[in-house]
Amino acid sequence: MATTPDPMTDDSMAAPGADMDIVANASNSPDHTTLVSAVQAAGLVETLQGPGPYTVFAPTNAAFDALPAGTVDGLLEPDSKDQLTGVLTYHVVEGSLDAAALTQQIEAGNGEARLTTVAGGELVAKANPAGGVTITDAQGNTANVTTADLRSSNGVIHVVDKVLMPAS
Repeated sequence: MATTPDPMTDDSMAAPGADMDIVANASNSPDHTTLVSAVQAAGLVETLQGPGPYTVFAPTNAAFDALPAGTVDGLLEPDSKDQLTGVLTYHVVEGSLDAAALTQQIEAGNGEARLTTVAGGELVAKANPAGGVTITDAQGNTANVTTADLRSSNGVIHVVDKVLMPAS
């Protein structure tokens, strides 16, 4: 039986530093090399190094690997830059929503918080009955937050186990 990682103890993003920006923290994580490559290919490095603050739902390499064969390679093609940018900015919400603030929004929303992404789409956050928080994308896919509250100088990162996809 598969177990869900404990969001408080999973260390899939190694040694985050509150004094480093979101890109620097992701770059230091061996589990986020695909995300960092995608951010670079989309030309979003400067944006995510900016003052923010931002909340980033950061998919792991395993989350990207779980996409249909060829998806990542296709998104990294230069002619797919707009589509890649749309997918990546769909993982970013303006403001710094730590786990406590996200939980407050979920409670205030009668069990769900609707978050508007930088891409203009919507994510739905809910409390997971097994603990932690789930994020549902526009296509109905649900990701688990496996590590919460990785603080950066310009926001907060929550590691997720799936790539969130905007409406097609």
